[in-house]
Amino acid sequence: MFGGLLFYQKGGEKMPKQSEHTAQESGLTVQQERFCYEYHVDFDGKRAAIDSGYSPSNAAQQASRLLTKANVQKFLQKIMSEKDDDLIATADEVLETLTRVLRRHEREHIVVTLKKRESKHDERGKKVIVDTETAEAFEIPAKLSDVTRAAELLGKAHGLYTDKVDHSGGVQINFSGENDLK
Repeated sequence: MFGGLLFYQKGGEKMPKQSEHTAQESGLTVQQERFCYEYHVDFDGKRAAIDSGYSPSNAAQQASRLLTKANVQKFLQKIMSEKDDDLIATADEVLETLTRVLRRHEREHIVVTLKKRESKHDERGKKVIVDTETAEAFEIPAKLSDVTRAAELLGKAHGLYTDKVDHSGGVQINFSGENDLK
C-alpha cells in the first residue's frame, strides 16, 4: 500500500488501485481517481476513460469533461508532484554525487579487448597464425577531468568563485541630456 492506495498490475507497470478512503480525501469518486492514474500513464484521455470503466461510446467526451474539473486537475498535479519527488534528483543528491566523484569514490567501467596471436603448425606442417580476441571489463576510478569538473561545480555551488565586487563607498550617478528626452 502506498499513501492509502493499493496496487494492481497493468502491462508490467504497477498502477494504484484506489480505496474508498483515498477517494473521499480527494473529493473524487474511485472511478474518477482511477481515470487520473490512467491518464497519467500516457495522457490519452479516451484510453484512460475506457480503462477506468467509462463507456467506450462516450469516453472522449467523458475524458474532456473530467479534465475540466478543478478537483481532477488538482489530483493530477498531486500525482505528478509525487512522481517528480521519486524521479528527479534533489540538490543534496547532486552535491553528494559530485562529492563522490571529487573523492574518486565513483568508479567507471571500461571494456578492453585483449588480442592474442598464436603461431601453430597444421597437420601438413604449414605455419598457421591464429588471432583470438577476448573482451574484459575493468573498474577504474573517475577520470581526472571528471574530478576537476566536479570540483569546479561544487565550488560554484558553495560560492567559492565569485565575480562580484563588493563596493562599500557611495556612488554618484549623473544623467546628462535629460532635456533632450521627450
